Amino acid sequence: MIVGALSGVGVLVTRPEPQALTLCRLFEAVGATTVRYPAIDIKPCAEPLELAQRTGPDTRFDLIVFTSANAVRFGHAILGGSLAAEATLAAIGPATARSLEAHGHRVTVVPEGGFDSESLLRHPRLAELAGKRVLIVKGLHGRELLAAELARRGAELTQWDVYRRDWAVHETSESDAVAARATRGELQFITATSADIAAGLLAGATPKLRSAFDRLHWLVPGARVAAALRDQGVHAPIVPARSADDHDLVEAVVRFQNGGSSA
Repeated sequence: MIVGALSGVGVLVTRPEPQALTLCRLFEAVGATTVRYPAIDIKPCAEPLELAQRTGPDTRFDLIVFTSANAVRFGHAILGGSLAAEATLAAIGPATARSLEAHGHRVTVVPEGGFDSESLLRHPRLAELAGKRVLIVKGLHGRELLAAELARRGAELTQWDVYRRDWAVHETSESDAVAARATRGELQFITATSADIAAGLLAGATPKLRSAFDRLHWLVPGARVAAALRDQGVHAPIVPARSADDHDLVEAVVRFQNGGSSA
């Protein structure tokens, strides 16, 4: 992407820390101004090594699935022991796979052209799971589709919740400052990289901020998040990215600024 391609463009980045940092740097590298306003906080809800010990020293898994980069962040420690010695590693998308690889682990199951449960379930390695021991490392209260379908395919399923999502709390003064920047035209885009983030943004918005949201273009990674926004009464333009990957998000804004369309 060309340096300066987003000069004069302001983006409200709503990812939780530390994921927001990389996305902000990528936007800023092509000239955009970013404002961080996390919609959710990510916190650990279980120690993965304690979970492994609770399962038993002789437990082995044929397949271990990580459902997000946060699942890797809070759960990768299980891969340092004997638990994962013979397991195939699966990631729900490329960002999750990169997180695992950054910790020195080889990922062999990654969906092609997607980053969600539906995409992962289309992988041929997951077609036949009868009698296979499968561990899903995930966040508390996540989607149930993956687990339900793997169980239907015959997997002997275990699920570990290693983090939880709490809606972030912002001072009224901070929310009003963001609303003022949007009203002055200093912000043009707002990221909503998951349905949880979209819900957190809307649930916690002051009336001023909620009104300001309708002045922005919502940057989303797919149809599911776009539909969630529409269901919650957001009528502002939606700019779709190919995925929730940081580079795809920035590319979508560059493409839009060069004459792309919104939904």
